[in-house]
Amino acid sequence: MKMGFRLEEEHDSKSHSSDWSCLDNDLTELILSYLPLRSIVRARLVCKQWNSLIAQESFASRVSRKKKPWFFLFGQNNVFLKNNQAFGFDPESKEWIRLSSSLFPRPLRQEDSFIGSSGFFFLTTGSTLSQFRYTPLLSDSWQFTQPLRFSRSNPLVGVFEIGGSLRFIVAGGARFIGGLVDIEERLAVEIYDCQSDSWVLCPPLPAHFRPGNSSQCLCSTLLNGKFFVFGIHSGFVSAFDLNQHLWSAVRVLKPPGVIFSFLVSCQNQLILAGLCNNSDGPSFNLWRVDEGSMVFTDLAVMPRDLLSCLIESDEDEKFASLKCVGLGNLIYVFNEEHHRVYPACACEISPDLGCTWWRVPELPPPVNKFHKVIGFCSKVPLNGILGHGPKSWLL
Repeated sequence: MKMGFRLEEEHDSKSHSSDWSCLDNDLTELILSYLPLRSIVRARLVCKQWNSLIAQESFASRVSRKKKPWFFLFGQNNVFLKNNQAFGFDPESKEWIRLSSSLFPRPLRQEDSFIGSSGFFFLTTGSTLSQFRYTPLLSDSWQFTQPLRFSRSNPLVGVFEIGGSLRFIVAGGARFIGGLVDIEERLAVEIYDCQSDSWVLCPPLPAHFRPGNSSQCLCSTLLNGKFFVFGIHSGFVSAFDLNQHLWSAVRVLKPPGVIFSFLVSCQNQLILAGLCNNSDGPSFNLWRVDEGSMVFTDLAVMPRDLLSCLIESDEDEKFASLKCVGLGNLIYVFNEEHHRVYPACACEISPDLGCTWWRVPELPPPVNKFHKVIGFCSKVPLNGILGHGPKSWLL
């Protein structure tokens, strides 16, 4: 009896140890797909079966579609290039990942613009060369396009597809003439077709945006075949039809008491996020915006304890360093001041428009001092990462 018990116990132990390998491939893929991206990359090293499953393009595509967008923070130092730093925040694992500084193009001058959007990094030059470069997210394989018709610094950039052809839209940005900014130039919109490597010149930004046509005064978002441009302080908003290449009439989108605000697209709708100066103190509010009428309705208010983590006092100049980006179901609000070590918080918006606020963990030290901070949201394509082999920063 004792011998039989031991044999039975050994058999059970072996069967339990091999249960995972006996799982159906579809079920194994499903389980792996729920892991954060960093864990998926690590899982490739566990065994040949997992490596084979994860390496499939179909698996990578499914995972990339369902994952939440990351929040990226790039710090540019205009004096010492070695002090440039890049960070990516994965909202599913709630962790920052320090990225390689090699992602920054060399050389990167003060008048150049480093931009991130929808799975790509972009670089525009403020000089008369009018260069435009792009590379897939988290890659350093920069590709040059045909020159822009206008030199641009800090333009708005968006990524979209028409008929399966990938395209980039570039709007606004400061133009330099003899090293000085041409404040009167109303830069035209240009659209780049990756397939034909050519630019199409489109109607310029509406005249309402002329006093400040760079990304320091404007923000943009894409929704339902339209490229929305919004004045952060003015509240002016206009939509560019990506098929007909026409601008809509300019409207004003500015709730009472708003000091400044940002227009983003979340949960397939427009969301306005802005700082209000109320009688009982400042507040950071979210509004849902109707795409057609531009009528706004209250959505959520950031808890005061989170807002106090982002700013030091109620003085207006302290608010100017607050920025906001969003994509998918997440909105991030962050402070681009170094002495606060760039704190951030997030709001997750559910399909029924319920909102959950939480504080983003601090950046992993050491964190350098930056002259310019670039923040944006983007989905991270798993197939792009795997195509370049396991990255050391992901392991």
